[in-house]
Amino acid sequence: MGRLPAAWPDTDLDVDVVVIGGGACGMVAALRAAAGGLTVALFEKSTQHGCNSQVSSGSLAAAGTRWQRAAGIDDSPQRQADDILRESGDESTRPLVEAVCGVAPSILDWLDDDLGHTLELGGDMRRHGMSVPRLHTDPARHGGIALVRTLRAAIAANGAIAFVDNTPGVDLLCDEDGVVVGAVVLQNGEEAEVRSRAVVLASDGFAANTELLAAYLPEAVDDVFQGVSTSTGDALAWAIELGAATRNMTSFLGSGMVVPGYATRINPSLPFWGAMLVGLDGRRFVDEHEHGYSSLATVLRALPRRRAVLVWDEGMHAASLQSELMRESERAGAFRRYDDTASLCAALGVEHTAFAETVAGFVGHDEVSGASRPLAAPFYAAPLTSGILATQGGLDIDTTGRVLRADGTVIEGLFAGGGTAVGISGPSSRGYSSGNGLLSALGLGWIIGNHLAGRG
Repeated sequence: MGRLPAAWPDTDLDVDVVVIGGGACGMVAALRAAAGGLTVALFEKSTQHGCNSQVSSGSLAAAGTRWQRAAGIDDSPQRQADDILRESGDESTRPLVEAVCGVAPSILDWLDDDLGHTLELGGDMRRHGMSVPRLHTDPARHGGIALVRTLRAAIAANGAIAFVDNTPGVDLLCDEDGVVVGAVVLQNGEEAEVRSRAVVLASDGFAANTELLAAYLPEAVDDVFQGVSTSTGDALAWAIELGAATRNMTSFLGSGMVVPGYATRINPSLPFWGAMLVGLDGRRFVDEHEHGYSSLATVLRALPRRRAVLVWDEGMHAASLQSELMRESERAGAFRRYDDTASLCAALGVEHTAFAETVAGFVGHDEVSGASRPLAAPFYAAPLTSGILATQGGLDIDTTGRVLRADGTVIEGLFAGGGTAVGISGPSSRGYSSGNGLLSALGLGWIIGNHLAGRG
């Protein structure tokens, strides 16, 4: 542990808290613990390969915020929790959902006021299942990478936290009573034991682990992978060996907005602004407002070749480019502009006669303005397929992030959040509400860090 600050006392403990995983959850937990006077060692497998927070849209779902109040929107954490649970259908997670929704407004205030991560309410970012607008974002909409940069800068400026890169966790340390007293990490090819009062497992889930994916999520095995290669679920095995229970292992964050051949994503607001979805037969196959982007992936899996086409026009194109996801797709050439229906169908393999009839009879509804209007040439279009971004199942935890056994008892000294812990989206990809991933990651990081520091 030569890379830890020399000022820390040489006792039986190397640090107060060990955090495994340097994504949003791990960094927030480290920062909150350090703010309470604790020393923290945060071990990250690879910043080069990134974390799921970094490749996310960066949209922060919170209710009852000052940004909503300024916009005249009446909302509350309880209303947000009720919306999430209505979509997930999993009432057993209500205490956890209410816990993370309850702290979300404080997290946004902290990010903006204390860390300088300027936020605004995305009033145009309408999503299925949200009764009012509650996604918050940086004004430039740079996505998750901007959030991760903010958190890493705060970590680097904090002398009580050692951020150790390229050092994956490999195991947990326990005493004779089964209490977790530290972790084993792999640094420069050698194993090192790090002793602590608590260990926080905050690594990504298992979406990049083909064996676990086939066991729990066989329907997603052939989906386009949109997560990070470090999502191998290592920490699950360590905790399970200690008797930890898992929950909702069949749940994951999918996306029906992935462009095949480019592995980029289209702005998920487009269907809610009046864009149209058709199959390769040229016919609409779903109400565009009926699904969030995760549950839409479930619908696409049942289509021939898992293919659909999203069509929009100039009236919504400029606004769509405010999203970094969309800008990435534009840079990659993942969508095109077409002067008429014939050229669009020829390029994308869509049956033209049926498509022309479908366009002529389509009237799109914009949930932001409330206006309804047909699509007009020139058109923009992108082929879509189903993708998987991250798993949503994991270790069972209580509302303070403590890891639980199957009998409901606590594994002392062990906490979990981020992709390692059970999410808040229920047992399947259909239950995911936009923003649930970061809400759970940031919320549990906040709760765990404050709890360890004696403030929660």
